Amino acid sequence: MSPLRIATFNLLHGQPLDEDGSPLPLPEDPGAPLAEAVAALDADVLAMQEVDRYQERSGLVDQAAVAAKALGAGDWRFAAALHGRPAPGAGWIHENAPSDRLAYGPEDLDTGADLPSYGTALITRLPVHHWRARRFAPAPFGLPLRVAGRRGLIPVPDEPRAALAAVLEGSHGPFTVVAAHLSFVPGWNMGQLAGIRRWISDLPAPYLLLGDFNLIGPVPRTVLGGAAIVDGLGRERWRRDGVPRREHGREAREARRIQRRLRVRRGVQLRPRPATALPQRALLQGWRDLARTPTYPAHRPSVQFDHVLAVGVPRSAVLGSDAPALGLSDHRPLLVRVDL
Repeated sequence: MSPLRIATFNLLHGQPLDEDGSPLPLPEDPGAPLAEAVAALDADVLAMQEVDRYQERSGLVDQAAVAAKALGAGDWRFAAALHGRPAPGAGWIHENAPSDRLAYGPEDLDTGADLPSYGTALITRLPVHHWRARRFAPAPFGLPLRVAGRRGLIPVPDEPRAALAAVLEGSHGPFTVVAAHLSFVPGWNMGQLAGIRRWISDLPAPYLLLGDFNLIGPVPRTVLGGAAIVDGLGRERWRRDGVPRREHGREAREARRIQRRLRVRRGVQLRPRPATALPQRALLQGWRDLARTPTYPAHRPSVQFDHVLAVGVPRSAVLGSDAPALGLSDHRPLLVRVDL
């Protein structure tokens, strides 16, 4: 099997930008720029942030569905950080969803009853064993930021954030991928990152954590740090023989359900890779970046807000990376080729 192409892309709601970073109008087919950009990435797994669903500013399209179609992907999820419409200079005008629904998928296309929403998406061509979604509350205060198309610093309130996790089947067995968009408020985003680490600790390693973390350079892997060796790899959840330990609580019950589902789908006894089977060097290093390259601003990248972090993936499995200019968004996508 050829190496997997793993990518993360902050869409800026699919906004086309000129070479100098100034906004361009949407074409007659509002989903076309996004479809072209995503098709050029040709990713097997794609995490997207700042994704619109039925928003007027992006042509009332379901951007997760547009991207999935462009990739020929069989499965995807969109996690709504919020339901509502953007209000320039004031954040969002929230609308109460009847059930405050969080996640949407292929079965929700063209239902005609959904409110406009905004959030995070995860799209894959690989078989999916399990989906999981969560929402993070916004920080109680915002910050002055630079906004595409506007001069100077603009006061921007923080907003809710969403994350998606999926257990995928690779050529070497199951692994876990997470798509996330974290707060731009320093400290608050670090807490969200640590929360994600705990949230996925019952899912099978290796782990890939993709997204716009609003944290630069080595900061994300530093935040995850050595504690990830324990709760990131789920080291205490497996005996040496690879058999799940009998634990209690909601997460433990869900973990056992995932294991049973994997056994049924694969037709074999699942043997999760225990932490002791990983190279000692990987255990000591914990999480690390699979690519170190600037991604923002797109027209002249100088900092890296977008990351592909991993634990349990040997360096020899990483075969290259790229941050191509696609003429869409104020972020460049980050693409990594990895053998999983």
